[in-house]
Amino acid sequence: MEEINDPILRLNNLNVYYGESHILRNVDMGVASGKMVCLIGRNGVGKTTLLKTIMGLLKPRVGDVSFFGKDITQLTPDQRARMGVGYVPQGREVMPRMTVKENLLLGLESHPVTPAVKQNLLDMVYELFPVLKSMLSRMGGDLSGGQQQQLAIARALMGQPRLLILDEPTEGIQPSIILEIEAAVKHIVASTGISILLVEQHLHFVRQADWYYAMQKGGIVASGQTSELSNEVIQKFLAV
Repeated sequence: MEEINDPILRLNNLNVYYGESHILRNVDMGVASGKMVCLIGRNGVGKTTLLKTIMGLLKPRVGDVSFFGKDITQLTPDQRARMGVGYVPQGREVMPRMTVKENLLLGLESHPVTPAVKQNLLDMVYELFPVLKSMLSRMGGDLSGGQQQQLAIARALMGQPRLLILDEPTEGIQPSIILEIEAAVKHIVASTGISILLVEQHLHFVRQADWYYAMQKGGIVASGQTSELSNEVIQKFLAV
């Protein structure tokens, strides 16, 4: 398998268990600066477990996680967030009884900023997701699934991440909104230099990434540039 040179995020020999169930097996992978990396694989192979381990929600029994050359294996999720790791979990998890504006401002909790910086961040997310600007006083729980996904990504961006982790951002979302989210994520990488690691099943979105890793039975079994993603790999790891 091909290797990413000089990654900002490096996973080395990760082995993660739920109780005595061995979920992740000897995982080695990396994410380069300013690149989009997609993790593909069928349901139940360990993709979400891997993202939770990177975020610090799960601890590896063996192996380590490093970020910009610093070992972060023992750091808590909030410590990782302050270092610049942003996370949008599967299911979005917006605050349903808070307004869109309040949800966005929650993203500043890990990085208190000046009023000027706060306004710049808000302007950035309004440009990426214009629908949010017209819904600032609406409750998060009253948004559609696609709008909630846009809000969740925008909230993560408010924390000024250097790496943004997205777990199936297009799951259960109508096709028109999928394209909007796809375009926004591409623009984030191109305009800000933020690195993206995402789990995704939507083939068109997968092909927007620079690099892919394929998982099977808790391990990485294939990797490479998405420009070289073969139909054989697609059928094996993406086809339902």
